[in-house]
Amino acid sequence: MAPHGYWCFTDLVFVKEPVDTIVTRKDSVVLDCQAHGESPIALTWIKNGVKISESERISILENGSLYIQEVEGKKGEFSDEGYYQCLAMNKYGAMLSQKARLSVATMSAFEEHPISLQVQEGGVARFSCKITANPPPVITWEVNRTALPLAMDRITVLSKGVLQIYGVTKKDAGNYRCVATSMSNRRKSTEATLSVVPAIPMQSLKKPVIIAPPQNTTAVLHQTVTLECMATGNPKPIVSWSRLDQKPIDVFNSRVLGNGNLVISDVKVQHAGVYVCRATTPGTRNFTVAMANVVVLAPPSFVEQPESLTRPRAGTARFVCQAEGIPTPKMSWLKNGKKIHSNGRIKMYNSKLVINQIIPEDDAVYQCMAENNHGSILSRARLIVVMSEDRPSAPRHFRAETVSSSAIILSWERPLYNSEKVIAYSVHYMKAEGLNNEEYQVVIGNDTNHYIIDDLDPDSNYTFYIVAYMPVGASQMSDHVTQSTFEDVPLRAPELSLTSRSPTDVLISWLPIPTKFRRGKVVFYRLSFRMSTESSVQVLELPGTTHEYFLEGLMADSVYLVRIAAATKVGWGESSLWTSHRTPKVSSIRAPRSPELRLDPLNCTTIAVRWQQDPEDTATIQGYKLYYKEEGQQESGPILLDVKDFDYNIGGLDPRRKYHVRLLAYNNLDEGYQADQTVSTPVCVSVPDHMVPPPPPPHHLYAKANSSSSIYLYWGRPAFSSGQSINYTVRCNPVGLQNASLVLYLETTEPRILVQDLEVNTKYEFAVRLHVDQLSSPWSPVVYHSTLPEAPRSPPVGVKVTLIEENTALVSWKPPEDMDSSVTQYTILYASSKDSAAGKWQKMHRDGAITMALLENLLPGNIYLIRISASNEVGEGPFSIAVELPVHPKEMVHNSMKSKHLDAANSQEYSSFYHLDQKSMTGIVVGVAIALTCILICVLILIYRGRARKATIAKLAQGNDRIPQAAALISHESQQIKNQPERSEDALISAVVTDHYLDTKGGSDLIINRYGPVVKKKTKNKWTFCKKSKKDPLEQSKTKIVKAACLYQPNTSIRLGEDSSSTPPGHPDTFQIERSIAADTEHSGNSEESHETNDSGRYSHESNDEINLYSVISTTLPSPYSFNNEECTKDPALPTN
Repeated sequence: MAPHGYWCFTDLVFVKEPVDTIVTRKDSVVLDCQAHGESPIALTWIKNGVKISESERISILENGSLYIQEVEGKKGEFSDEGYYQCLAMNKYGAMLSQKARLSVATMSAFEEHPISLQVQEGGVARFSCKITANPPPVITWEVNRTALPLAMDRITVLSKGVLQIYGVTKKDAGNYRCVATSMSNRRKSTEATLSVVPAIPMQSLKKPVIIAPPQNTTAVLHQTVTLECMATGNPKPIVSWSRLDQKPIDVFNSRVLGNGNLVISDVKVQHAGVYVCRATTPGTRNFTVAMANVVVLAPPSFVEQPESLTRPRAGTARFVCQAEGIPTPKMSWLKNGKKIHSNGRIKMYNSKLVINQIIPEDDAVYQCMAENNHGSILSRARLIVVMSEDRPSAPRHFRAETVSSSAIILSWERPLYNSEKVIAYSVHYMKAEGLNNEEYQVVIGNDTNHYIIDDLDPDSNYTFYIVAYMPVGASQMSDHVTQSTFEDVPLRAPELSLTSRSPTDVLISWLPIPTKFRRGKVVFYRLSFRMSTESSVQVLELPGTTHEYFLEGLMADSVYLVRIAAATKVGWGESSLWTSHRTPKVSSIRAPRSPELRLDPLNCTTIAVRWQQDPEDTATIQGYKLYYKEEGQQESGPILLDVKDFDYNIGGLDPRRKYHVRLLAYNNLDEGYQADQTVSTPVCVSVPDHMVPPPPPPHHLYAKANSSSSIYLYWGRPAFSSGQSINYTVRCNPVGLQNASLVLYLETTEPRILVQDLEVNTKYEFAVRLHVDQLSSPWSPVVYHSTLPEAPRSPPVGVKVTLIEENTALVSWKPPEDMDSSVTQYTILYASSKDSAAGKWQKMHRDGAITMALLENLLPGNIYLIRISASNEVGEGPFSIAVELPVHPKEMVHNSMKSKHLDAANSQEYSSFYHLDQKSMTGIVVGVAIALTCILICVLILIYRGRARKATIAKLAQGNDRIPQAAALISHESQQIKNQPERSEDALISAVVTDHYLDTKGGSDLIINRYGPVVKKKTKNKWTFCKKSKKDPLEQSKTKIVKAACLYQPNTSIRLGEDSSSTPPGHPDTFQIERSIAADTEHSGNSEESHETNDSGRYSHESNDEINLYSVISTTLPSPYSFNNEECTKDPALPTN
């Protein structure tokens, strides 16, 4: 609890508000105002809507109250009278207090003084006076300048200034006056004399007469209403009251004062009505009545008050406020104490305030104010806008570009921050000119950055902005952009009016085209006219500011046809239909002149025809004849009208049709000059045009790719449109299109269309809207679809064929170049040259991921042609150039295996390799023998030198450390390897087996390298002096491991290229033993290392001409499990210390 017993409010709340106050001139006054809420709170005062400035005479007290010293009541700017309000403000917003009227007490002079009376003794006397004062005065009466005693039942004083005296006696005679007293003054009326004369005996009955009937009264709620009813008669009548509507009179708040006055205290709305005073002669049915209407006015009171709301950004807030009163109060809304006006985003519908696209600035205090002539009240509500920390920023670079007279394309860039959270965009637009324009909203997906608004009015300015939506709210509004639509040709021709002043002329006049149909500034009018009996047309072009033209020199009593067209700077609109007019006869000079005719459509089926006769026309008029017709139809009429008629309504017409009306006056001698005019009936709508709901968009839009450049669209036709003429607009553009001018629009009358001339393998977005009866539906939901890719335009490249067995070949290739899509299948055609000529190709298919295949069951002695094509989901591409593969008889297969792989370019070069003559073969054998002899000599020399070097190293090692020993051993081992590259082909094949692959399909043990199959030589001769004693493989492995370990130096490890030992992984004695093959440096850059095939596993394109075991010294730290010196001494080849 805060000090002084008040609750601490976060929002603003008034604890005290100013009230209506009446003061005497020059008195001081204090208008109270106290507000509670989160500090600091600033209080200011407003008088008649203008902020009050403090002065020496006017100041704001510490508690916020307003103090005015010496209140002035003069008329003019120095008057302190007026309506005062207190404005309280803190960080949450501002709010106004209720209005308080400050007025200075006044009293006018008497408007009505009492009048002297002469009354018979026993009769009735009545005096009245009237005066106006603020506050209302208290009226009392004096007789002979002393207060009139009111204790007697026969004397009644009414508050409105009436004195009633029943049963007058001589003592009642005297001078009477009324005294009006208020807080500011006291006034006395003039005196009126009551004279009492003796009564005349009345023997006959006298009907009751109401001498002071009740008066119509208007009272404000809670006031007191007095209805006077004073009657006389013989005998004295009885006065009673009733209600004309037969409702009972409220007995709890009503009483009868004196001899028949009805007083209703604390008047309420239900007391309003017609009250009947009835004066009845006792014992008879003779009565007379008088009635008065009581109107009860009520200041506003709330029926429903707005409630505070919490809404996310870009949400919608709706405040509801309903009030009642008599008269009906006027509703208005305040935001932080300032009046709100409707705009595109904020709307006021009767008792509702709707805020769309909430922005942070909408976080404020809102007040609903209801006011009429008898008071005003306010109710408050708070709108809290929830701000999301990770909301996106506003869309950037928002631009608008005019496309046509009714379309503007909008484009933007995604928000700079948190754009990935955007789920949709909301485009808002409204007309830039005028007040209370309606704002329109379009919500679109987050996968586009442009949109076309195409239902705009031509030659109009529009304001646009865009908001990005996310699940928890929305971004700020983008910058507002204003753009104008282009002008267009007029949609309608002007309405023509034709009259004649003489038999030889016609005055052609026309009204300006309504803005809705003008669609720009009219710069020219084109008048065309001709006689109905002639075909030649005369054409006149007039400036756009002209609205009439006078044709002279015409033929009398002839029918002329006139039509008109209007043009903007864009071009000419359609001409009106021919309007006919008959010039008067020559003998009709004294006939009535043509009336001044005016046509106005009352609604979509009725035309109001009004006319006025020329006041200078002296001809006698007997009546009027009216004719009308729809353009192109038969004329109806005449309708005979009286001479006193000057208007007539033509009903039963069709909406949206142009009608030709002609009117003429006539007399008994002749028909007068006729007036012709055209008018168009509007569209029938029960609500304003902008409220007519648009038709629903097409539904079930479906897209299907038809080819690489076309997509087929079809959609469902709305059920409502059966029997109505419909056309459709299809919008098409690539997804992510930046250039909005490339959006494609297509028209069709069928619910399907084939969109052609599209880009290959491109994703497009499509939307459809329908048009019916000049109404357009919204765009349908967008669908996305991609065009198909093109079939491959080129064949596979790099086709190579290798004969790997006497009847089996391996073909490989690369995918086609410049492919837009993946290959789904390859087709291989192969046939012998003889079969290919006959068109007998064998066909096989391979999946798009495989680029090789085996050709089996080839017949020796034939040359085969191989062609390959690639296919995708669209179709098959062209075949490659045929590659030849010679398949020789068995005796030549062995030699052909050594040839390099064949293709179309070098097949002839390799074909000579298989046909060597005898001289060539002899030379080859001799050369090989010489080479082998040289190799043998070199090997012997290397072995001899190696043994000598080993002995030298052993001697040096006995006097030195282990470093020379390691160097000698490494040198010895490397020399042995270099000098023995071809110890045995069996060993060689064993060494490379891990880098080659076997064709397991055919059961062959053939090994394939880059240049073809590796052929095993079945040579049994070995170099016996190079042959080592056979040992158990495990023993050999351990021996070499021991050698490597004994050569170990600190920070050095040795890896030997041998088979892995059988020691299990992780064992402390385990060493990594590897076998390696030297790379073929000539082909090291070749990317075609291996390809998968369904037929032969994997095929290597690489070969190794040299295969060497190697030892590598690395910097790997040694294992903690080192070999000891004893193990080193076991090998006699190693020296010991």
